[in-house]
Amino acid sequence: MDATTNLSEPMEINQSLEHLRSDAPGRIEQAESVDALEDLAAELTGKRSPIAAGRRSLGTVAPEERRDLGRAINDVAVELDALIDARRAVLERAERAAALAADAVDVTLPGRSPARGTVHVIQQVMDEIVDIFVAMGYTAATGPEIETEFYNFTALNFGVAHPSRFDSDTLYVDYGDVPEEILLRTHTSPMQARYMEQREPPVYLVVPGRVFRRDQVDPTHSPVFHQIEGLAVDNDITFGDLKGVLEHFAHEFLGPETRVKFIPHFFPFTEPSAEMHVFYNGGWMELLGCGMVNPAVFEAVGYDPNVVTGFAFGMGADRLAMVRHGVTDLRHLFDSDQRILEQYR
Repeated sequence: MDATTNLSEPMEINQSLEHLRSDAPGRIEQAESVDALEDLAAELTGKRSPIAAGRRSLGTVAPEERRDLGRAINDVAVELDALIDARRAVLERAERAAALAADAVDVTLPGRSPARGTVHVIQQVMDEIVDIFVAMGYTAATGPEIETEFYNFTALNFGVAHPSRFDSDTLYVDYGDVPEEILLRTHTSPMQARYMEQREPPVYLVVPGRVFRRDQVDPTHSPVFHQIEGLAVDNDITFGDLKGVLEHFAHEFLGPETRVKFIPHFFPFTEPSAEMHVFYNGGWMELLGCGMVNPAVFEAVGYDPNVVTGFAFGMGADRLAMVRHGVTDLRHLFDSDQRILEQYR
């Protein structure tokens, strides 16, 4: 290597260093993000940077110049690293502040209340009715919705040719090879027989639940609806007891001034039977069916009709909910339209 070549390399290195000193600070200051700054740092001080090239060239520099040139290279590298670190700190603070601002919660804003659920209006009415009878000493119980023909009809004195047994009225279930017909219960009355079979009198029972019939959906009918059944069995129970209990219920549910009257009717499982009507909103309307328990029902469950007497009653919870809240179309209570259901919270 001749003298001119040996002298020219240090000059080129020094020129490159001076260019870095004058150009790099402005470029570092103009970096707008940490990622952009890291790319620039790799260009200025990385493996392919002028700093790295200068250090690789030191081996070709004359020994008497190598120390000073090496120190100059390191000085520039230290200056650039300091500028890069300072700019990085500024950019990281700015990015953290931006992230915090994006996630900030304005504590002065009103809170967001979660949607509050509620008990369905029909269930509200059923619970209220059950509570009235429980307060009179009755026991609440529930029974199976899939029922046998015996408990749904036979034990309740429905004749074999009664229209309710026909599949035009009742939803029968294909339950495989079983000795009797299986169906979706058409009323909550089967619990009368089931409960009496398992207990000795006295019995004071109220049974809320869902029932099923082959009905077309219209403003007052549904194939799925809700009933509440009541039963009282004891010594010397009379129709006067029935009237007193149901009149008390009417006063509790509809108001203490509610007038009631009983109109003769027919049910297979009670004799005599009646409908209880109430004077409400300016007119008489049927509220429930009732009657003295038919002796045939007592015999079906092993009670002696010569020893005990009793009365039973049943009412539609859906209809009572409509009466209570002035609903004219039963379908509104099953549509799950929150605009309607929220009115009955």
